[in-house]
Amino acid sequence: MESWVRAVVEAIHSSRAQAVIYLAGGASQALGWLLSVPGASGTVLEVVVPYSMASMAQLLGKMPLQFTSKQAAEDMALAAFNRALKLSGPGLQVMGVGFTGSLASSRPKHGEHRFYVSTRTQNCLRTSHVTLSKGLRSRVEEDKVSSYFLLKAIADGCKVPATIQSDVQEPELPKESVEQFDEDQELQQVIDGQVCMKVYHFSDSMDKNFNRKIILPGSFNPLHDGHLRLLEVASSMCDDGLPCFEISAINADKPPLSIAEIKRRVEQFRKVGKNVIISNQPYFYKKAELFPGSAFVIGADTAARLVNPKYYGGDYNRMLEILLECKNTGTTFLVGGRNIEGVFKVLEDLDIPVELREMFISIPEEKFRMDISSTDIRKKQGP
Repeated sequence: MESWVRAVVEAIHSSRAQAVIYLAGGASQALGWLLSVPGASGTVLEVVVPYSMASMAQLLGKMPLQFTSKQAAEDMALAAFNRALKLSGPGLQVMGVGFTGSLASSRPKHGEHRFYVSTRTQNCLRTSHVTLSKGLRSRVEEDKVSSYFLLKAIADGCKVPATIQSDVQEPELPKESVEQFDEDQELQQVIDGQVCMKVYHFSDSMDKNFNRKIILPGSFNPLHDGHLRLLEVASSMCDDGLPCFEISAINADKPPLSIAEIKRRVEQFRKVGKNVIISNQPYFYKKAELFPGSAFVIGADTAARLVNPKYYGGDYNRMLEILLECKNTGTTFLVGGRNIEGVFKVLEDLDIPVELREMFISIPEEKFRMDISSTDIRKKQGP
């Protein structure tokens, strides 16, 4: 490994960024460089090489019109970014990387030797396209050139300075495109299902190392002291987790929240310095897929609905199947007491199936009880 390559890789590993990398058709040496320098496990979340047509189609959820193209690389980067959002450590910057190439092979190629590399972060999509001079290099040499560019793209995404030292000729210089997204565009992508979540880090605890997220889902219309106190108590019971609130922009039985309404609710969290995640999944079994290994903070009323077969088409076994899938992702539920039809109930008052009981952890009444709700506050405030 050249000294400048090692220096770039070390800087990437020191950047507190994490990436999922999808690549096909080249740049394989870059993986060796990234993985052979200490610190790789903190940077590389996952690498997938979808070489076959079926593998690529399964990865993207569609068959690309052209496998070696700008669109394919950008689709790969977006898919990788969504995957990285789900796998990343709490509070870390994430990036999706897509590479697709058509390089020298055992048989002469009629088309150009070329490659595309794309990186996707929360607010930026960068893509580079390089056409190599045919006959100038061997397959191994072309793979090395493409590896340089892949490494440079990852460094740029991590905001790490990197200058490529390669023998590319003037006609081979990359053609680059950059698309920046503002907050409204980011939120619209979440609403439309292109991106699975947007995370707002307002807390001052981001420098700590957390193993998982502690998530209090809700509409927070408005956010009140009961919400803040509940998450505070839950966090004290799980001191290895990053506390976050979560709002789904998509509702099961209502129209999606508008961008203006999402921003209004987010502003509440900015004012109190609390993290909030905007997702597009209203159902807990989908939230469990989005946030594997997380602890969800819920009220006893929500817990009662979770284990009620009525909400699974009356099918008890279906309810068990779905919640056991959540259990397999490492999901747990911290349950606080709530007034249910005028009676204050805690977890111990609920009939939780034996197979699911270890998923549910009670927040004792002496630690948390606040008989307050957003609905009551809205009623008092009037129209």
